[in-house]
Amino acid sequence: MGSLGIIFDCDGTLVDSMGAWHEVDRALAAEAGIALTKADTDAITTMSLDEASAYLHGQCGLGESTAAVKAMIFDRMRAFYANEVEARPGALAFVRAMHERGVPMAVASSTPPDMLATCIERCGFAPYMRAVVSVDDLQTSKREPLVYDHARTALGTDRARTWGFEDATYALDTLRTAGYRTGAIYDNDLSGTREDLLARADFLISSWEDLDPDDFLVKVTLG
Repeated sequence: MGSLGIIFDCDGTLVDSMGAWHEVDRALAAEAGIALTKADTDAITTMSLDEASAYLHGQCGLGESTAAVKAMIFDRMRAFYANEVEARPGALAFVRAMHERGVPMAVASSTPPDMLATCIERCGFAPYMRAVVSVDDLQTSKREPLVYDHARTALGTDRARTWGFEDATYALDTLRTAGYRTGAIYDNDLSGTREDLLARADFLISSWEDLDPDDFLVKVTLG
């Protein structure tokens, strides 16, 4: 299976953390007497942390500066990743199964590098990943394929044989446009409804427990 590779998103895909990210924005805004609209939350969902901090300050009036907003988010989320975050059911078993079958894997995430490393280590994925890359490492976002391409260099695979697993519609759009194969996992409607995810992916699952490793390998080989 040497020519096949997998790149996983982290938040909402491998780990159960999107609720915490959505809540931290709302909680900080609410504490400041600011109510975020659906348009606000939809916009923030597609942003890097730097972009979201700038938006929350500039568009929503949160904090004394963009840097202050980012620092508030960092403090709360660092504690979450260090002490609370858990892998999604079946995710670690699937990753281990792929490793045992010789499939190289990497993580490409919008989470800041220090939190991402803590998360991947805490949840048990670190030993199985050839690379763990944050958009912040490359000064990019998932609206561009750079973070996936950078992760893919560690796998030694081409785009057509590399699968990207994501829970967000905008990231799936980026992968598909760039020529990657796509697997979608549902997490919440803010990241993407089931219908929207399925429209952008080769297949959709609700849980890693629904995806048998050997069935997946047969599927991708035939595909």
